[in-house]
Parts: sequence; structure tokens; C-alpha cells
Amino acid sequence: MENRVLRYFLTVVSEGNISAAAKLLHITQPTLSRQLRDLEEELDTVLFIRKGKQIELTQEGYYLFNQARDIINLVDKTARNITNKKIIGEVAIGMAESEVNRSVMKAIKEVTREEQEVKFDTFSGNGEQILEKLDNGLIDFGIIVEPINKVNYESLPLNNQDVWGILTRRDSELGELTSVSATRLFNQPLIISRQDGVKTMLANLLEINEVEMNIIANYNLLYNASLMVEAGIGHAICLDGIINTTGTDLKFIPFENEITSSLSVIWKKERALSLSAQLFLNKLKDVLKEEE
Repeated sequence: MENRVLRYFLTVVSEGNISAAAKLLHITQPTLSRQLRDLEEELDTVLFIRKGKQIELTQEGYYLFNQARDIINLVDKTARNITNKKIIGEVAIGMAESEVNRSVMKAIKEVTREEQEVKFDTFSGNGEQILEKLDNGLIDFGIIVEPINKVNYESLPLNNQDVWGILTRRDSELGELTSVSATRLFNQPLIISRQDGVKTMLANLLEINEVEMNIIANYNLLYNASLMVEAGIGHAICLDGIINTTGTDLKFIPFENEITSSLSVIWKKERALSLSAQLFLNKLKDVLKEEE
């Protein structure tokens, strides 16, 4: 598959029909149609269902569409990062939700102040989503909540820790507590992060059996989980400081036996960093030393 043909394919999907895409690409409609047929023959699959002037993606077409976007973004990013000898380019970072990211923001500020042509692209997600993008070369760094297997990654621990607890309504039966014990969670409707290992970690530290946790919903980012809490659906097990509860009906309550998590910045072993990515890493190391 050539990058040029993948760009044609993405344009057709975006425009919804071949004739409009051909005009945008400044090529003839027969030429574009032939390129798409050749792509389907190369992949030995049908990518489109043609309905009059409109096209509809098949399941294989949807898969290629998602993969092609990532491929083209990676190609474009790589080109931007090597076209100039001076420090220029884009640093892509996948971030778990955490107040500890303030150290990362300080480093980003220092980089943009020093090198105005370095840009940042940030992505918020859970550990699995971040690792997938990191492994595929779509981001330069991941900021992940421990515990996580880092055997294939270089890592830099961040200084501070996050505190685990529950996010609940102030008028719930737990709302008057200043800390919450494991026994108070029995039979309570819980909303928990879907990140691998979180449920097991919490069950072990709270000394309760996983099957005793009444998990009614999972989340990957906390904002929508907070809406479920606000609606009275359940209590979200989460990290403190992500949701601002000031002036709201919500309240964060830490666990009685304190549970904390560390965060680390990780990047792939044996993968060379661009100049802009290395600059960010150096600035982050400086920030972390100043914070000690």
C-alpha cells in the first residue's frame, strides 16, 4: 500500500463519494476509481459498498480507515521532525488522568518557551490505550499509573503520588464520611477503572475478595464516571484531584487505609527519540530535580 493511495482512500471516506474526492484531490474520477479498485485487489477484500453516488464502508473498510489515519499521521509526524536541523517538530504524549501531570505541564511550558517551533499533541486515556499507541509509534511518551508492566520501556518516575478513594454524592449514605473502609463498600454499587490490574490491586489492598465488589460499571476516563455518580448510579473508585468537586454535589473520600499510586513517564526501549522529544525529556528531568 502506498501512502498516496491511503491518502486517496481517506479523502473518499471523508467526502462520502468518489466524485467530490476526485475534485478535492485534483485528479479525474476514473483515475481515483481505478486506484481504489487496485487497492481492493491488493488487499483481496471489498472496502466500499457503492450506493448510487454515495459510498458505505464495509467492516474491512472501517478497519483500514482507522489504521490508515494512524499510518498517515505517523508518516507526517516523522517528516515534520526530520525536515529541519534546528529543533522543530511535534512531541506526542499519552497521559493518564492525574494531578501529578502538573510536573509534565511545567516541562512542556519550558520547551515551548525555549523552542517556539516545537509543538505538542496530547492524548488522554487509560494504560492499555496509551501502551497501544506507544507500541505502534503513534506517541513518543506515555504517562501511566502504576502498576503496569514496563519491561519493554524506559521509564522515569514522577515525584508525587495520587491518593485512591471514592467519588460519591454528598447526600449519599457514604457522603458524611471523612474516610471509607473496605467493609462500608460491601454491596455498594461501584464504578471502577477498566485498566488491567486496578480491580485486583484494590481488592488486595482493601483485603476484600474481587467477587465481593459490586461493580456495576467501568470507565476509562473519570469525567463520564462522575456524571454517573452525580446521577446517583453508584460510587466511583478513583484518584483524588481529577474531578473538581468544589461547589458541586460530589465529594471525594479517601480510603481509611491509605492507598496511593505512583506515575511514570515511559518510552520504548531502543527507539531513538527525535530532538524535540529528547528536549522535552531533558526539561522534565530538570523539573523533577527542582521539585525534590
